[in-house]
Amino acid sequence: MAKIEIGTGRHSLAHVMAKAVCELYGEVQLAIGPAIDDGFYYDFDLKTAVNAEDLPKIEARMREILKRREPFVRREITREEGEKLFAGDPYKSELLSRVPEGETISVYGLGEDFCDLCRGPHVENAGDLLNWGFHLRAVSGAYWNADQSKDMLQRIYAYAFPDQKELKEHMRLIEEAKKRDHRVLGPQHDLFFFDETAPGMPYWLPKGLKIFNTLLDFWRYEHEKRGYQEISAPLVNDVSLWKTSGHWAHYQDNMFVIPGENKSFAIKPMNCPNAMLVYKRKVRSYRDLPLRFSDCDVLHRKEASGTLHGLLRVQMFRQDDSHNFITEDQIFDEVNSILDIVDRFYHIFGLTYRPMLSTRPADFMGAPELWDRAEAELKAILDTRYGAGSYDVNEGDGAFYGPKIDIVMTDALKRTWQTGTVQLDFQLPRNFELVYTDKDGKQKTPVVVHRVVYGSMERFIGILIEHFACAFPFWFSPEQIRVLTVKEAHIPFAKEVADTLYEAGFKVGADFSEEMIGGKVKAVRLDRVPYALIIGDNECASKKLSVRCRSGKQLQDVAPEDLIRSLTALKSAKALELTEEF
Repeated sequence: MAKIEIGTGRHSLAHVMAKAVCELYGEVQLAIGPAIDDGFYYDFDLKTAVNAEDLPKIEARMREILKRREPFVRREITREEGEKLFAGDPYKSELLSRVPEGETISVYGLGEDFCDLCRGPHVENAGDLLNWGFHLRAVSGAYWNADQSKDMLQRIYAYAFPDQKELKEHMRLIEEAKKRDHRVLGPQHDLFFFDETAPGMPYWLPKGLKIFNTLLDFWRYEHEKRGYQEISAPLVNDVSLWKTSGHWAHYQDNMFVIPGENKSFAIKPMNCPNAMLVYKRKVRSYRDLPLRFSDCDVLHRKEASGTLHGLLRVQMFRQDDSHNFITEDQIFDEVNSILDIVDRFYHIFGLTYRPMLSTRPADFMGAPELWDRAEAELKAILDTRYGAGSYDVNEGDGAFYGPKIDIVMTDALKRTWQTGTVQLDFQLPRNFELVYTDKDGKQKTPVVVHRVVYGSMERFIGILIEHFACAFPFWFSPEQIRVLTVKEAHIPFAKEVADTLYEAGFKVGADFSEEMIGGKVKAVRLDRVPYALIIGDNECASKKLSVRCRSGKQLQDVAPEDLIRSLTALKSAKALELTEEF
């Protein structure tokens, strides 16, 4: 038997589930049932409410159907035949009406009593999926066409993989992800919280802000040495700015607007137009380019309340943004230098990524020939740097002003996230009438590279919280060392040690309370602090240190200068692993 494509297998199982629901519940109208990243779902219009307790029954019927080894039978039909076949079914009738004239219409049968409108493909026989691993995992409501004015349907989700081993591993990772949920760990570790008075707008607590500032300091240092210049711009602008940039026509529904007496203002959702104004304030020459303006201002984007998700989907955030103004013949080198930064910024956290080329969307702005040129430039860069076929292409998902290279990273739980992006823009510089004087004395329009490496800083930190489960690398930890005392008499020396470590540049915490030392050590472990220094009689007498590592390893008689030397090297190297030798 030929190998089954994973999407084909998942979509075929969606049809098997639809048949099982029809057999069990009788009067059922089918909506859609696509394959998704880790399985499939199907939307049903049922007279009976399905709940989580019903899922094992449906799953058992699915396995019965697979054992029948019924074939999937494809049949091409005319539009008139389809209208007759699906008369009285509003969902299939609407789907049928969307099929363009002249395009083939097909249905798939499974056994004698099940038929569904579908392009396919499917496996030849349901029995081909007997060894697949699948698990019905949840039931939820879903509006038809995601339109709240339409009917609410019942959606059944399932995991599906080519074998049981893959399914079990995926479910293990799902359970691990629940334990690492940043929405739980963040407040637990006093990093951030949300309040209903500011939905989707995080409050950063002292430890969380230390993480944020550490990431921002690293970003600033690495960019400044590469010739980037940091700017900051107003939070609010007259809507005329957003009309010039094109955002008003393409993005105003996602903007917070402040109506005024004679004019309206908008809180900025992105930094691009402000960077254009900074460029425009001076006469520019080809000698000034590349000109790289980086910024990390606060941005606001209006999101539907149901889409907000901790730090991963917010309404207030900051981006590690930059707008690089270049000549056309600098595109290749500039985009490659940005991808060098991407390598540095991701590998330092042990993260891998895969680039994805996103091309011209339907609502694009500007001349098609400029888009063609921009897409060709990015494709050539990807082919040269990574090799043809080593990146994905996402047709039609470019920004409205230009194509882009998206950075799709993979975390410790094998989940993928689209984070950074490098966007090539021939359009906004024309909208703002930006020019530079070229070698021949003529005025030309610069190309702008819009780029973020981490994307939303809030979102990236949320990802890191889950990636590391708050056991951060030493250089990134909000508290690197905690000094603990056994008794009150040990406090003077403990304070001396803490002060010395602080002066050496470390983030130091202290617990000089009357709590028993066992409880203090437990708190260090729960807080996932890299190192604890336990100060007792021996340490006060010898002026040496007892060091407890996050792994649980205990080291005695460590000289303070040896500890500082080792931890300084660890911090400077930005190493992923902790040292246990001093």
